[in-house]
Amino acid sequence: MIEWLRGEALEPEITIAGRSLPIEIKRHPRARRLTLRLAPDGSAVRITLPRWCASKEAIAFAHARAAWLEAQLAKVPETHDPVASGTLPYRGEEIAIDWRADAPRRPVLADGRLTLGGPEDTLARRLQRWLEAEAERHFADDAAQYCARAGLAAAPVRLTRAKRRWGSCSSEGVLRLNWRLVMAPDHVRRSVVAHEVAHLVHFDHSPAFHALLDSLFEGEVEDANAWLSRHGRKLYASFS
Repeated sequence: MIEWLRGEALEPEITIAGRSLPIEIKRHPRARRLTLRLAPDGSAVRITLPRWCASKEAIAFAHARAAWLEAQLAKVPETHDPVASGTLPYRGEEIAIDWRADAPRRPVLADGRLTLGGPEDTLARRLQRWLEAEAERHFADDAAQYCARAGLAAAPVRLTRAKRRWGSCSSEGVLRLNWRLVMAPDHVRRSVVAHEVAHLVHFDHSPAFHALLDSLFEGEVEDANAWLSRHGRKLYASFS
C-alpha cells in the first residue's frame, strides 16, 4: 500500500472521517524516524521527519495510517463555544458567563458567575484574555510557593500556547506554562508548575528530580498526570 502511495503525487492533506485535514510537515535535525500525530484540536495531521526523508514519504506515511488517525480523531472532544453555551471552564469548574450591555467592561468573578459588559462581538476574545490573565496570576503564585519550598528565588513565568507541551523550563530559569491549564483543576495546574520548578534544580528526569518533585508537590503527581492523560484534550475544546 505505502509503496503505491509513494509513487502518487499526493497533496499535503488527507481526508479523515469526511474531513479534509492539512498535513503539516516539520523537519527536525535530531529525528531518526517519522513521527505522526494529530493536533490536539483535531485540526491538522502533524509529521516530524528526519532531514533525509522526502516530503512525499511523509505524506504517504500519513495516508497509510488513515485508520489510526480516524481513531485518534474520534477521541477529540467536540468544540465548546463559551459564548453560545454561556459557560466558561475555569479551575476544574464551569462558571456562568453573565454578559450585560450595561455592566462594567472589566470582568468580575463572584459566586461562580463572571459578570462583564463591553462589546458583545468581542466577548470570546475578551474571555480568553481574562483566562490568560488568571493563568498568569495563578502560575506566578504557584511558582513563588514551590520556589520558596526548594530554597530558590521566585522564577519568572511566561505563558505559552503550545499544542503539545504543558510546560517547560529554559536553561535561563524561565518557566513557560500553557495558559489552558487554568481551565484544569487546581491540583493539575499546580503539579505542572511544581514539575517545572523541580527542573530548575535538576534539568533531567533522574531519581533526584522525582524525589524533589515529590517533596515540592502537595498532591499525588500520578493523579494529576492521569487527569491530563484522560482530559487534557478537552482543554483545547474552548477557543481556537
